[in-house]
Amino acid sequence: MPFPSHAKITVTNEGQRKVNAFYFNIDYRAYAKPLPADTLYFHAQYRQGTPNKAIKGNGLNLKGEDNYVWMNATGRGHFAGVTMSVLENADGWWGEGDDMFFVDGETLPSINGTGSEDYFLGAWDFGGKPFAYGLFGAPVVGQERAGARWSVYRFHLDSPIPFTKSLRATIEHGTANDRADNYYSVAYWYQTEPHAAFPPLPPVNERLPELHPAAQR
Repeated sequence: MPFPSHAKITVTNEGQRKVNAFYFNIDYRAYAKPLPADTLYFHAQYRQGTPNKAIKGNGLNLKGEDNYVWMNATGRGHFAGVTMSVLENADGWWGEGDDMFFVDGETLPSINGTGSEDYFLGAWDFGGKPFAYGLFGAPVVGQERAGARWSVYRFHLDSPIPFTKSLRATIEHGTANDRADNYYSVAYWYQTEPHAAFPPLPPVNERLPELHPAAQR
């Protein structure tokens, strides 16, 4: 996480219980010379859809207008990855949503995936078992039913997605957005400054997972 002159890291307890023991360790490297003027800076953005809105249609979604948005950025940089958790609001398989990346103002995505499970590199329902590797994983794997919880991640350190003007990183919630599950995500990227305004962080009571029963497809 490069910085030219200073950095500040804070931790806030928004829970109702006192934290009796808190430990941390910070490592940093100081340079004798200033960083180059074109240095890209680390960014992370939290978003949620609780619930996402289920769209009834013909199963086609070319432009991703109702997709769940991981991040919107303006400037020059590259996408570095995402962590996402899912709370199912209906029975069935949530992972048929396609990832779509719109680079530099594209109307149609130049990167269009084949399903959520494929993007997170764990096809066939993640094999029904949790797994975790350095750059991708599904450490929490549930069952295909309402109330099930899942957590997945993928980092693009070996395959960054570059952009020169803007990037809109999204994923469908179900086939052509036909499911109304809860999504919670943090996207990570590097870019030049200034960056676009972030959406406000929801209050803690809205970030807590809550089941919103939805009709079956």
